[in-house]
Amino acid sequence: MNHSNGSSFNSTTPPLKNIGNEQELVGSDDATWILTSAFIIFTMQSGFGLLESGMVSKKNEANIMVKNAVDVIYGGLSYWLFGFALSFGNKAAGNGFFGVGYFFTDADDSEMGQVFSKYFFQLSFATTATTIVSGAMAERTSLKAYTVYSFINTLTYSVPAHWIWAENGWLARMGAVDIAGCGAVHLVGGVSGLVATMMLKPRTGRFDPNSPPQQMTSPTNVLLGTFMLWWGWLGFNCGSTFGISGMKWKLASRSAVVTINGSIGGGILGMVYSYVFCDRKLNISIFVTGILSGLVSITAICSLARPWEALLIGAIGAMLACPGCKLLERLEIDDPVGCVPTHAFAGIWGLVAVAFFTEKDVLENTFSGEFGIFKGGPWKFLGVQLLMSLTMTAWAATSTYLELLLVNLLVGMRMNEEEELLGADKVEHGIEPFDANSSDWPDVLSGGENVVESRLESIGENPVNLQNAGSRDSLSEIENGQKDSLATICSRRKQVNT
Repeated sequence: MNHSNGSSFNSTTPPLKNIGNEQELVGSDDATWILTSAFIIFTMQSGFGLLESGMVSKKNEANIMVKNAVDVIYGGLSYWLFGFALSFGNKAAGNGFFGVGYFFTDADDSEMGQVFSKYFFQLSFATTATTIVSGAMAERTSLKAYTVYSFINTLTYSVPAHWIWAENGWLARMGAVDIAGCGAVHLVGGVSGLVATMMLKPRTGRFDPNSPPQQMTSPTNVLLGTFMLWWGWLGFNCGSTFGISGMKWKLASRSAVVTINGSIGGGILGMVYSYVFCDRKLNISIFVTGILSGLVSITAICSLARPWEALLIGAIGAMLACPGCKLLERLEIDDPVGCVPTHAFAGIWGLVAVAFFTEKDVLENTFSGEFGIFKGGPWKFLGVQLLMSLTMTAWAATSTYLELLLVNLLVGMRMNEEEELLGADKVEHGIEPFDANSSDWPDVLSGGENVVESRLESIGENPVNLQNAGSRDSLSEIENGQKDSLATICSRRKQVNT
């Protein structure tokens, strides 16, 4: 959804059309394309939920999924109330910084299709921007605080969206290019996540050398979530042509290929980085970070890059994001799912890459009025893209800080230490991590110790290790969701039954 309609750097070049403007939509074909893309984008909520819940401990899995639903419910409500108005309101009081109009979004019969399709597409972007932040806040934020934050965080997304995509946005008029939200969605979300995690401070024991290392609960869910995000990203980028009429279908086709190639470049770099720095093993977290950072990097330029350029852009994005995760660890900044490197670091690169690689939009005269620097374009283009990166970063950091200060004042942001150790699933939702008396235990446990010994022998373990399985420390680890080996669970069950 770029709707960068600003004038190009050469004042003699005619201004770009604004495909975000309702008058530019052409009938039902474009509306169908926009709505279908928005439906696909909404599946990214499931993708983020699976990825984030797979990254955290078992005691917080369900809570992560609930927070993704909260993003849609309360973020969706606030976007209907005021978010769309701030982004695309076109009343006389509107200006280059924020819009006015379309509060409590509605439309009469004559403009219903245009307004509602645009609104729904943008709603999917707004809720995605908030969901990005949820990963950085995982495992120590109270549900009440997150609910309030998801409502007011719409403000953080809506204002930069006006800058770059509204007809009179100040960045759009300067000729800045962000086709599908590399800056307005991903950079803003990543910077907001950085501010949030720094304000919340690390999870209890996260950087304590005496605490066990954090382990992802379900690598399978992490990978499944990545596949769903991959699918959603195609709707994200291809739908940002805002239609298929005229020559837009050609731009959408290029977006699909460029998007996939960006993820391929990022994925290859992630694999190479993992094998080099992880003892010749493919680390799932690094691999996924490579893929997603490649997708983020290509989002700003998805309709205007060549396929081979997409490979390079995606690989460079992953080259920044993968070591970025280690950098945050060294700084003791606790980002449970790698939100900041994936979305903020790669997001900045994606905006800068536009200035070097972009093709002039000669098909629709919509996205870019200039070639990139590597293709003979002006160096001023780089200045504009850097300015966009800087101002969006500053806006996201400032607005998020003020919003979270307000949330903390109203309801308190962080769970207390006892709640954090018990886990949000139990504290917020009454879900026990396991029930030793449950009749639903796997049949493998009903055979007693002989079954366990046989299982351990089959994987080369010594059954004598069972003698320590029922220790106080071991049981404590189970209840905290940190250990769930078959031997330990069986021993725990035997203790309960005696």
